[in-house]
Amino acid sequence: MKYFATVLTLISLSLSYAQEKKPVSVNDVWQTYRFYTSGVSGFKSLADGEHFTTKKQVGDHTVILKHPYKAANISDTLFSTSMMETPVRFDEYSISPDERFVLLFSETESIYRYSSKSVVNVFDLESGTNYPISKEKIQLPVVSPDARYVSYVFENNLYLYNLENKSVKAITEDGEINKIIYGASDWVYEEEIQFDQAYEWSPNGKHLAYYRFDETDVREFSMDVYGNDLYPTQDRFKYPKAGEDNAKVRIFIYSPDDNEHKPVDIENQPEYIGRIKWRNNDELALFTLNRHQNVLIIFNHNVKKSNTSKWYRETDEAFVEMDDNQFFLPDGDLVRLSGKDGYYHLYRISNNGKERQITSGNWDVTELYGYNPSNKRLYFQAAMDHPTERGVYAIRLNGRSLKTLHKSRGWNSATFSENCRYFINNYSRMEVANQYDLYDEQGKHIRSLNKNKSIQKRIDESYLLGESSFFSFTTEEGVDLNGYMIKPHDFDPDKQYPVWMFVYGGPGSQTVKNSYDGFNHFWFQHLASQGYIVVSVDNRGTGARGRDFKKVTYQQLGHYELIDQMEAARWLGKQPYVDPLRIGIWGWSYGGYMSSLAITRGNNLFSTAIAVAPVTTWRYYNTIYTERYMRTPQENPEGYDDNSPVNYAKKLKGKYLLVHGTADDNVHVQNAMQMINALVDENKPFEQFMYPDRNHGIYGGNTRLHLYNMMTRFITENL
Repeated sequence: MKYFATVLTLISLSLSYAQEKKPVSVNDVWQTYRFYTSGVSGFKSLADGEHFTTKKQVGDHTVILKHPYKAANISDTLFSTSMMETPVRFDEYSISPDERFVLLFSETESIYRYSSKSVVNVFDLESGTNYPISKEKIQLPVVSPDARYVSYVFENNLYLYNLENKSVKAITEDGEINKIIYGASDWVYEEEIQFDQAYEWSPNGKHLAYYRFDETDVREFSMDVYGNDLYPTQDRFKYPKAGEDNAKVRIFIYSPDDNEHKPVDIENQPEYIGRIKWRNNDELALFTLNRHQNVLIIFNHNVKKSNTSKWYRETDEAFVEMDDNQFFLPDGDLVRLSGKDGYYHLYRISNNGKERQITSGNWDVTELYGYNPSNKRLYFQAAMDHPTERGVYAIRLNGRSLKTLHKSRGWNSATFSENCRYFINNYSRMEVANQYDLYDEQGKHIRSLNKNKSIQKRIDESYLLGESSFFSFTTEEGVDLNGYMIKPHDFDPDKQYPVWMFVYGGPGSQTVKNSYDGFNHFWFQHLASQGYIVVSVDNRGTGARGRDFKKVTYQQLGHYELIDQMEAARWLGKQPYVDPLRIGIWGWSYGGYMSSLAITRGNNLFSTAIAVAPVTTWRYYNTIYTERYMRTPQENPEGYDDNSPVNYAKKLKGKYLLVHGTADDNVHVQNAMQMINALVDENKPFEQFMYPDRNHGIYGGNTRLHLYNMMTRFITENL
């Protein structure tokens, strides 16, 4: 009897513990942010490669602390607002290479995806003085390598602030909004080639290479901004749509000492100059692409000789990527990522243009981190074990001595010091919150920086969570696809459940990742608690599966992606625990495009769909992204029209919710309006919701809470 009583007590305690747990609510996710994790606040790696800084609030003052990578629990105060006569509340900061000057960014105002403008103050740590660079908000302030100047952009012109005599000089003067830009990128470069700072100092600070964008021939797009005034205003900006004119781009080099500007002349001026990088103090490399983005040519410009020559050329039947996975070694050789052997690997290109492959295998390198000159090793991230996971690795330049630095099952992402002697690893799994740990170049653990323990405890102890698992299946075409599934916490294999699918599906993307997501994942857990199975499948065209898997969608975006999502729905419908008549799908941006295709062309498989900020015809999207995958509408009209949801409105027979922000500068609300017109023309019932003055992210205040509550209601009422 004593044993029986003990068992009853344990059962009682177990039931009591379970009863304390609760399902995830939408408010938990989007109002109180119960699953939001923090990183290492204000982290910056210093130029010496031996120290980093963090930001901390101490009473009424904001403090920047300086830490050695190697030694634990040691820090010095580099800067505090208590050092200022009039303390400044700052959003962000940067530190000059010599650690004398701190730039403090205040009242920061977002412009587009990466760009912003701020009031910027300089604090001189040597003299203890503080002064603003400008009374106006400026863009892209950078302390020159020799710490003589702060370069910045204001109203489309480049300026130099002299740190010695505190004078300001405009080094360009004909910049004009919606016409000429110096030193900052135009909208489409910022969004699709992913940089906003369009200038680079030479290593010694003697030369400043900068972009000039001439947007004169680019057509304007206008958005009504409603605000709270009696009359709306209009935001007008240059946006080149597929097949239309791009800005004309040129590179110039400015020498502050002699006040000279020299153009960099390139033979047969290319359509795109995707990057500029200094090889040394006298040589500038220009990474260029043709309009089809399938021919990469790297030019070398010699500043002293004022001549430019072709240095390297790479072609692809589809497209060549332009990104930051490339850098120059101390000897001038280039290391870059390429998919030319069928998988994405590292290559070394010598000064004479010859190349040698460094990594190899049936797996993708996904990010190139850097190079340590002392041990002659490269550091990179790769999907070596499985496409859903990432590890951190090192390898010698000759391709030997591959070493695993961190690959605990899940997702590992590293941030290396300047000389790659140390790195901070950001590790997570689907329901393991982000953990930040410091390691040395050999992968030896030095110390933990942030384990997000309170979040993890909350996940483990406070919530009833459904089982999350990964799976794969083979389509009728013999294609293996990866997916994940979240089941209700009280899942009964003898019951049939409705399925809610999540899709993005765009080129190189992934939704099926063994990594932590403190937002959508826990909304999915809320839906699971309401009796839904939530599933996501990565279709053909997505990343970490090699070149052919990624580029099969070339010139026909939406075609293979939809086939694979429909195959996933068929496979799910055959599972005994799935109700095949109750399969819904949703997505945002490219995912909204996919869900719109699914509910129209795939109407026999999907009964419900939500499209948030969807592309509905690629004719309305920008040049660089769209033409990279589709060529121009003039060359490939069928590719544009055969997979446009607008052209299949008559096939809609399920429940469809269309959501868009009216101030979406990326995927214009015009896409939603055309879809609405097509549905009205076919007399098809649907629901729509427009968020005034919200951009592509549809956020601000209670916006996300409202959106996810609305989507939740739509699902529970219709699926």
